[in-house]
Amino acid sequence: MARGIDFKQKEVVSISDGKILGFVVDVNADFENGEINSIVVAQTGKLFSNLLGKNNVTIPWNKIKKIGEDVILVEI
Repeated sequence: MARGIDFKQKEVVSISDGKILGFVVDVNADFENGEINSIVVAQTGKLFSNLLGKNNVTIPWNKIKKIGEDVILVEI
């Protein structure tokens, strides 16, 4: 079972087109059952917006296809 802290700063890549979506900046979890519901990704290339969180994308857990040591592959 993965822990939320294990996802921080991992690069997120779309398997449909190989595009780098950004880096994990947060996770959303259900603390009652201890499950991660989604990850929050800061899109690359927009530094000041990333600092403010305006261009963050939430990716549901069921869209995560593979979690590697450095990269998370998603299908969106």
